[in-house]
Amino acid sequence: MVGIVPTSEAQRMAREAGLDLVEVAPNARPPVCKILDYGKWRYQQQKKEAKSRAHSKGGQLKELKLRTVRIGDHDLEIKINHARDFLEEGNKVQFTLQFKGREMAHTDLGYKLFRTIKEQLYTCSKIERDAKMEGRRMTLVLQPDHKPAKKEGDAPEKPAPQTGGFAPRPSVSGAPLNIPPPAAVTPVPVGAK
Repeated sequence: MVGIVPTSEAQRMAREAGLDLVEVAPNARPPVCKILDYGKWRYQQQKKEAKSRAHSKGGQLKELKLRTVRIGDHDLEIKINHARDFLEEGNKVQFTLQFKGREMAHTDLGYKLFRTIKEQLYTCSKIERDAKMEGRRMTLVLQPDHKPAKKEGDAPEKPAPQTGGFAPRPSVSGAPLNIPPPAAVTPVPVGAK
């Protein structure tokens, strides 16, 4: 932080330091300059831009068209696998089901088909827009769900054992069991009410 300095003086200071005089705010009055290594600064700026571009890369909408409600099981499986790949890449997926002719009388089959798709993709997606009829088309939009993926080696979490209000003790050979003593019982004479 030097303050207001004539341009020739600033250039001399930069030369002495072995650095560059870089104008960072040309529209300010007076213009703001910094003495720094321009090559290094430019490299850091490019890295920041590349990083921000990489983060904003996802989010495209990919469309998968289903031509009829009478799609075969294997064909549907292939469409679902493509959708899973798109979702894992961070893209949204829109399923479009086209109804033809008398299929319009059986829109319930379309809803059933989309329910199957949602069940298959439940692990890697969440519903952005549920199944909706638009003329002769039914659409469903899914977006990626960024749940932490469980590793194969991880064991499922076990619920805490119910101890009935008593503190659990490690069982050691010869140690008494962690069983509460029975309540005192008073004997009742036979024939008495």
